[in-house]
Amino acid sequence: MGETSRKQTARAQALRRMKQIAGCRVNDAVKLAFLDSGLEQEQIAVIDGLDLGALAEFKRNSSGTVEIKLVDRLAALERLAALGQEGEREQAEAFFQALERKAGEGHEA
Repeated sequence: MGETSRKQTARAQALRRMKQIAGCRVNDAVKLAFLDSGLEQEQIAVIDGLDLGALAEFKRNSSGTVEIKLVDRLAALERLAALGQEGEREQAEAFFQALERKAGEGHEA
């Protein structure tokens, strides 16, 4: 796999993950906060089934107070928009380079 292919694959994976973050729901992160701090087998099974993609940080102190930090979905959307513009720019550059090559071929003949 060439370096360009690896970069494209990495970029596609990053875009896919940012789309997931931008569209994730916080319901399961809130459910996690309401689970008891003493983990029973039943609660572990519940946690295993939660979608915690929106969760950036989770803290529970000794008094039972819970602090949840969620991912910044707006930042993910902004980054997606920026990457989309970069992709459009790259496509436009490739198009114009192809046009220049074609034009150069026409003058040589």
